[in-house]
Amino acid sequence: MPKPARSRVAPTVHRSTCPIASSLDVVGDRWSLVVIRDLFRGLKYYREFQSGPEGIPTNILADRLRRLERDGIIQREPYQTNPVRFAYSLTRKGADLKPVLGALGYWAMNHLPEVKPNPSLMAMLRK
Repeated sequence: MPKPARSRVAPTVHRSTCPIASSLDVVGDRWSLVVIRDLFRGLKYYREFQSGPEGIPTNILADRLRRLERDGIIQREPYQTNPVRFAYSLTRKGADLKPVLGALGYWAMNHLPEVKPNPSLMAMLRK
């Protein structure tokens, strides 16, 4: 009997049962919410995520996509077979992060003077 394939990404370990700490264990790194933001903006291909103004390194992007998929936040579907390439989309679980991103955006625009208002992003997050 063949062994099941092992994930290259370790399962998320939650440091406590606190809902805030556990949420941060899943999406609290520097890049995950940026990838999720881009998915809400309609991006779906690896190269599109790479072209963002934040300049996510390719190794970090690949890791975050694997982690978000493993945690059920995103899903991937092949759109090309040779070489295999994937399109990414939010799952229901991932889509439920929309008000979280909206709240973070409003907070930043109200309390961080260097942040410029982004009406189009905020309108998209309200939909």
